[in-house]
Amino acid sequence: MALKTGDAAPSFALEDQDGQMRRLEDLKGKILVLFFYPKDDTPGCTAEACTFRDQHSDLTALGAEVWGVSGDDAVSHRRFAERHQLPFPLLSDNTGNLRRSFGVPKTFGLLPARVTYVIDQQGVIQLVFNNLLDGPAHVKEAEAVVRTLAAG
Repeated sequence: MALKTGDAAPSFALEDQDGQMRRLEDLKGKILVLFFYPKDDTPGCTAEACTFRDQHSDLTALGAEVWGVSGDDAVSHRRFAERHQLPFPLLSDNTGNLRRSFGVPKTFGLLPARVTYVIDQQGVIQLVFNNLLDGPAHVKEAEAVVRTLAAG
């Protein structure tokens, strides 16, 4: 079942492109922008990731962390991050367990959907934004919620 605004985010631990374990629990007291995307180096995913890159300093200045998630492996993530100078971790969900725990759907039953979550300082989901075709819109929606949370 898909998680919605007001739900507690499920606990997780996944490795990023550099082999560092990333855990939701490590972010207590911080805001997390967690964006699920279909695949490294595809046009829509590149546009989304680069828009998060371009707004990264604004988001971190507001006290947020940004983490991307796809089913690609660490090698693919490392290439993708280096090619586009992405300053945030890309988590490898090669089993799809994290995607399933959040209830991220598949588009047309095939493609992993593009869904962004903003998780507040207490681990509660404050935004669920699902839009496969407009990756940059995810950044705009997430930033608006992060600004509200940061303002207290």
